[in-house]
Amino acid sequence: MTDATLTPADGGAAEHPPAAARPGKARWPVVLAVVLTAVLEVLDSTIVNVALPHMKAAFGITSDQTIWILTSYIVASVAVMPLTGLFSRWFGRRRLITSAIIGFMSFSVLCGLSNSVEIIVICRLGQGLFGAFLIPLSQSILFETFPKEKRGQAMAMFGLGVVVAPVLGPTLGAVLTEYFSWRAVFFVNLPIAAFALMMMSGELPKEDQHRVSIDWTGLALMVCAVGALQLMLDLGASRDWFASPVIQVCALTCVIAAVAFLIHGWKLSTNIIDFGLFTDRSFAGANVAIMGFGVAMFGTIAVLPLFVQGLLGYSVLDAGFLFIPRGISAGISMVLTGSVLLKRFDARLLAAAGLVLTGVGNLAMGWLNINAGFWDLAIPGVISGAGMGLFFVPMSTLAFQNVSPQKQDEASGIYGVTRSMGSSIGIAVVGWQLTQRTQFHWNALVPDLSPFNANVWSYLAPLGMTPTNPAAAGDLANQLAVQSQMLAFQDVFSFTGWVALLMLPVVFVMKSPPRGRAGTAIAH
Repeated sequence: MTDATLTPADGGAAEHPPAAARPGKARWPVVLAVVLTAVLEVLDSTIVNVALPHMKAAFGITSDQTIWILTSYIVASVAVMPLTGLFSRWFGRRRLITSAIIGFMSFSVLCGLSNSVEIIVICRLGQGLFGAFLIPLSQSILFETFPKEKRGQAMAMFGLGVVVAPVLGPTLGAVLTEYFSWRAVFFVNLPIAAFALMMMSGELPKEDQHRVSIDWTGLALMVCAVGALQLMLDLGASRDWFASPVIQVCALTCVIAAVAFLIHGWKLSTNIIDFGLFTDRSFAGANVAIMGFGVAMFGTIAVLPLFVQGLLGYSVLDAGFLFIPRGISAGISMVLTGSVLLKRFDARLLAAAGLVLTGVGNLAMGWLNINAGFWDLAIPGVISGAGMGLFFVPMSTLAFQNVSPQKQDEASGIYGVTRSMGSSIGIAVVGWQLTQRTQFHWNALVPDLSPFNANVWSYLAPLGMTPTNPAAAGDLANQLAVQSQMLAFQDVFSFTGWVALLMLPVVFVMKSPPRGRAGTAIAH
């Protein structure tokens, strides 16, 4: 394939960076608009999970087919997100973000009107394609709209939306599904998107189209690599990982395409991704740290509903309410970090403190038992939530401190993909670990269920049974399953805690931002 060059509409804007809103005056309508825009994307990544059982019943499909409703959205979003910088230069930020909001809103309505799994999967693909641009563009617009002295406050509000929204997504999804319908989790996007468009109207300057050289070979290789990896992560647990030919093909495709992409574009000036961004140790380290944090945060958020609903017997609503204290804690922490703490402390120390709190909160979850109450679960969530707020804004400060305005959209897209990949890896790994550790503990506990074990007699005596009673076998098997799962959940929560703590050395590899630049954080 050959490169294609797109000529700018004005014929001479090729060398100029994208225009931004005038930064002399803080524009709070822009803040509100871009926060709502970002909320659209991150909320949709978690709110739909709660409605999946209802969709399964409505469409009469299997669990494997249900997974595609999630997978189609994530794969499309992750595959397109790195192209944000390319499309922004091609169309201009205002045109691109407006089109993305309208497209996302339209496909959300179509998802809510779907009457078959095939239609909703196609519509979810459309949601992912348009939604991929929302967070990177929102970050870049907000970054260039506000003066430095106001950016800390603006980014704190932005972070409040993008961090709290996925945490509270299950709660909102549970309420909408319980009192309305699973279709409401898609229709709720309509008023949010419409209000964002209204607030954004007239606030963003018109931009000229720029000359863009597209390396079609690199584009195809990158989409294949990222798409195959995401597909492997999403389908791995349900297909027994590498025992499945589908997963084997995905893994092979990912490796071959990724290696070919690196070789092809290493010294190519028109490569889809500017590898030069990763020569900055702060940007490279931040991508590693955000991926590890994604594993710790989203891994815990994904497995917590399974724990409280499947093992502790919580209802869907009660499980959703469990996320509220975590979300409030994250929101308060985010505001304090962006508006106060970043001005007084080294961003690396704040990010490290966030990792420690997240790790401690997750490790505390690993000490829970089958008799855990609501606040036994909520308090570790509050600790982890505080860690989320402390981590995100400082980490974005470190990541983007050396990125030029011309590369802002591209860097934001890469950072967004890394965060998404971290969440996908976290969900996939904890799901696999939960299955493996449950089987491990089952095998370890079985030898103790012997009629010669005094503890077995002590457990059965209050029930009026002995080990020789036929009913005792069923009761013991049930207890064995419960305890095996409980120990497996403890292992998973501990694992996510240690992953967060293992990111600490990465934070201190990065450069500390100069004084006075702490307010320029881009919260993701």
